[in-house]
Amino acid sequence: MKAKRIDRIATGVIYVMVGLVVLILIGLLGFILATGLTHVSWRFLTSSAAAFSAGGGIGDQLFNSFYLLVLTLILSLPIALGAAIYLNEYAPQNKITEIMRIMIEVLSSLPSVVVGLFGFLLFVVQFQLGFSILSGAIALTLFNLPLLTRSIENALAGVPDLQREAGLALGISRWHTITKVILPAALPGILTGVILSAGRVFGEAAALIFTAGQSAPSLNYADWNPLSSTSPLNIFRPAETLAVHIWKINTEGIMPDASQVSAGASAVLIIVILIFNFSARRLGNWVYRRITASR
Repeated sequence: MKAKRIDRIATGVIYVMVGLVVLILIGLLGFILATGLTHVSWRFLTSSAAAFSAGGGIGDQLFNSFYLLVLTLILSLPIALGAAIYLNEYAPQNKITEIMRIMIEVLSSLPSVVVGLFGFLLFVVQFQLGFSILSGAIALTLFNLPLLTRSIENALAGVPDLQREAGLALGISRWHTITKVILPAALPGILTGVILSAGRVFGEAAALIFTAGQSAPSLNYADWNPLSSTSPLNIFRPAETLAVHIWKINTEGIMPDASQVSAGASAVLIIVILIFNFSARRLGNWVYRRITASR
């Protein structure tokens, strides 16, 4: 009876702690959304920011955030996929691969401000790329690469060895087994990891303050020449993202409605990240059902 009583008490304490964490999270999200959604409108989402007058929006910052996210995934996904395939399928289990995995874990825990300062010194100053989308995308690639590699490797490791052995038993080469059997089976986990990392990249601010810059020049969305200074596709222009815009408003914003713009932008940022997180699980489950023909 004493052991059962202790078990019930420990279980109750765990439930209370989990409930407190959930309540704090719900309260925080609810406060941000309740104070910010009242200021969100179509004009707010599409108009340009105003530095000195009221009524500005977040259209350019929202575009910059998605543009940087796409470029970061284009740069980081092939590298992370190749590294994960090598570590899980080809690399021998020895001290060298163990050290490589430890290094990946260490890099994934680096503070984003350290990555931003490294990107500033290397890309902005040394390579003379300046404060630009390209500098920010490369810095975010370094920031995102360890986590993405680890998540893809875990997805590949979750595929049963029987599927590898079945492919090799049929006379298929290891590479064809990986591309035709292992990767399709691991696709739900890979998609989940990619979308979750996308949410992390979308909300990043510290690394972009020192690389992509804190200014958002006026953009002409009818100009699709990537070499034009007003083109939204120009990767050599500075780009203030949504997260950086929120930080800048709260630190040095002088417009009359700075608090309202900050609240609305924060609500939009939270909603986008929530969409990333919820869609990751739903998309992964949908792909899994399609592949396995299960309900």
